[in-house]
Amino acid sequence: MSTEQKPRKRRPPHGARRFGYGVSIVVQVVLLVIVNSVLTWDWSFTSWLTDEFSDLLPYINLSIVASIIVNVICMAYDPVWFRSFTQAILGAISLVVAFQTYRIFPFDFSQTAFDWTTMVRIGLILIMFAIGAGIIAETVKMVRELSRSESLNPPAAPAT
Repeated sequence: MSTEQKPRKRRPPHGARRFGYGVSIVVQVVLLVIVNSVLTWDWSFTSWLTDEFSDLLPYINLSIVASIIVNVICMAYDPVWFRSFTQAILGAISLVVAFQTYRIFPFDFSQTAFDWTTMVRIGLILIMFAIGAGIIAETVKMVRELSRSESLNPPAAPAT
């Protein structure tokens, strides 16, 4: 068994990453506006949303605002370990949103020919498992990156 480490994948240049964070912030602000006004729309595709959607909004807003904050921070500071740390935190918030969506269930599919309720509930459960796996993966990545940086930069020997 070899103790050699795999070569690191090259990350895009810092400027490209900053641009990506900026685009993400713009998209999230637009999404924040849409999510908070969707119940006022009188469009047929929103007819399956119930008034309970407003009970879910604080959780959705928390998730979007947290993501905006993380992207703003990452524009200035984004080492791999920190990015994984923030993704694990955002994953935890997303898990709360998915759970609350399952609990509140602000959907009414009674006007459809197919009973979508069961399918959506199963989908939400699968999403929660996927988010949990993502949290674990990002945590492992963060620990690996931190231990790699420790092995590359061992602490200085104490002065005698």
